[in-house]
Amino acid sequence: AFCGPQFLRVTKQYLPHVARLCLISTFLEDGVRMWFQWGEQRDYIDTTWGCGYALASAFVLLNLLGQLTGCILVLSRNFVQYACFGLFGIIALQTIAYSILWDLKFLMRNLALGGGLLLLLAESRSEGKSMFAGVPTMRESSPKQYMQLGGRVLLVLMFMTLLHFDASFFSILQNIVGTALMILVAIGFKTKLAALTLVVWLFAINVYFNAFWTIPVYKPMHDFLKYDFFQTMSVIGGLLLVVALGPGGVSMDEKKKEW
Repeated sequence: AFCGPQFLRVTKQYLPHVARLCLISTFLEDGVRMWFQWGEQRDYIDTTWGCGYALASAFVLLNLLGQLTGCILVLSRNFVQYACFGLFGIIALQTIAYSILWDLKFLMRNLALGGGLLLLLAESRSEGKSMFAGVPTMRESSPKQYMQLGGRVLLVLMFMTLLHFDASFFSILQNIVGTALMILVAIGFKTKLAALTLVVWLFAINVYFNAFWTIPVYKPMHDFLKYDFFQTMSVIGGLLLVVALGPGGVSMDEKKKEW
């Protein structure tokens, strides 16, 4: 099979690193954006919430430092669990501050981003456990398995925002194939192959529809597409973690081994 042992052997060394880089790319981009658009972001928060310049500036600073620090820790593999919790906090903060709760598409994408972080948290737990070789980890592994399940299910929400409800043949075909792959990843059946197929599909859609580099910087659409592009890259990172680590204990693939 294409996603069999041979593919994983070839990519084993660098796949987790690529996955991490993709996963934190949206936080990295947003942290840099806070730096370069400090005034605009502060004014937006001040206008929306009427909280004054001091609080609005504190919000932008928290976003900037929180995201960039989290990214550095994740990439350097230091305090990864704390970094993940910090980035979860940033997602929650932005969801409220930018009224994302009321926009279903953005809410689902933010939840998918949270799914990627859950998988990263699960990976960091297993790395932490491997330091204590010989110590029974049965009790410890179950939270990790449920994190992997939760991460997979949340990642799938990203694809629900890509379904097109029109009657063209291509849209119907895309919806059927996409839905089938989403279900396979969520239940953990042929997980690595399904996740890898979704990575290729999502990357193609991302480069085609979110080509922010083709739009002049001064146009608002440039920023909008850029944000969309990096959020999608983060979900790709989450899926690459699924390819690298497998689906975890709560999955059809794992149950098949017992039959």
